[in-house]
Amino acid sequence: MDAKLLVDHVRLTPILIADPPLLNVQGVHQPYTPRLVVEVVTRGGVTGLGETYGDGAYLDLAGPLAERLPGYEVTDVNGLFALAETLDGGAGGGAADEAGVDAAGLRGVRTAEKLRLSVVSAFETAFLDALGRTLGLPVHALLGGKVRDSVEYSAYLFHRWATHPSSGPVDDWGAALDPAGIVAQARRFERLHGFRSFKLKGGVFAPEREVAAIRALAEEFPGSPLRLDPNGAWSVATSLSVAHELQDVLEYLEDPASGTAAMAEVAAGTRVPLATNMCVTTFEEVPEAFAKGAVGIVLCDHHYWGGLGRTRELAALCRTYGVGLSMHSNTHLGISLAAMTQVAATLPGLRHACDTHYPWQTEDVVTARPVFQEGRLAVSDAPGLGVALDREALAALHRRWLDDDGTLRNRDDAAAMRVADPGWTQGSW
Repeated sequence: MDAKLLVDHVRLTPILIADPPLLNVQGVHQPYTPRLVVEVVTRGGVTGLGETYGDGAYLDLAGPLAERLPGYEVTDVNGLFALAETLDGGAGGGAADEAGVDAAGLRGVRTAEKLRLSVVSAFETAFLDALGRTLGLPVHALLGGKVRDSVEYSAYLFHRWATHPSSGPVDDWGAALDPAGIVAQARRFERLHGFRSFKLKGGVFAPEREVAAIRALAEEFPGSPLRLDPNGAWSVATSLSVAHELQDVLEYLEDPASGTAAMAEVAAGTRVPLATNMCVTTFEEVPEAFAKGAVGIVLCDHHYWGGLGRTRELAALCRTYGVGLSMHSNTHLGISLAAMTQVAATLPGLRHACDTHYPWQTEDVVTARPVFQEGRLAVSDAPGLGVALDREALAALHRRWLDDDGTLRNRDDAAAMRVADPGWTQGSW
């Protein structure tokens, strides 16, 4: 192996990034959200970048993995997964072994395996970025080549407050707590970024209020693809009622009910396609969900599927079984957006616009923010991911993490909600 393709060292930088007061079924986004930036530096002096969740459980896994990588070949991505499984924090023990509700990605139950894959995904992306930079090739070429020159993204709409209940970042978006507010938000996204597809995060208010918001969007943007995602907040009966009410305007209904059995029951009772990023989040969950017809569209996400290569494996399964494909998003920065775009460019079966929170993020660690044109991002042909690290910005966001007393280092939307309403409990419909 050429020495320049061996890992020399790895830098891990946890950060806190500003986040607006966006509402969801689990509460409200904190003023600042943790992310982890991974830098894999080769002996040839090339640095590859990756990004993932930055909560403590992820850091507990990332540290030991980083320590094992000096001298490792950046071409050996398959071996990277095997290496991660040998770590004490990966297969069991510690925070990673504690199953619970996933508060960061809203993707169902958190498990040790999901945590491990979310960490490995950032290292895999950094490996591919470093390899691409070394060879002078874009990451999409390393994944088999692009099938499109641009990737379509969807506007991600949220009910939200004007400001955080405690101190935090301030923006000029204002509150959006009714259909008029959601429509105004969508108009602004269309004006700023040219989005032609719109997704509303639901599960916040009573279903009839969210139905009214979708109806208002359909009237304002006739013919535009519309999605609604309550993150499994509804009963089967409520899910079927909403699907019936909106069957003429929805592109798909995402995770209306929780779990494969409930999703299958809803799917059997409606012609509205059901999408998921909650009941199908691992390969082990695919057979049952596909066999029961629980989902018509899977939202891939390279973070929790384990990287760009495994995202392509998922896409191949979806093509084989006639299941549609879209892409999930959570609060992310430019490194992850670049990785999303690179892998999305290689997926022939990607027929739906991808989700992205990125327009909500006012801070970044890359030197040039990606620019949406008519709701699309051009696929970079520059070596690697095609983004450069802004070290000054990275240092500032890391200082914020260092200065935090620990309150914000683990995302907890419910705790953030109870700052404003100590008696708040999740709605049940």
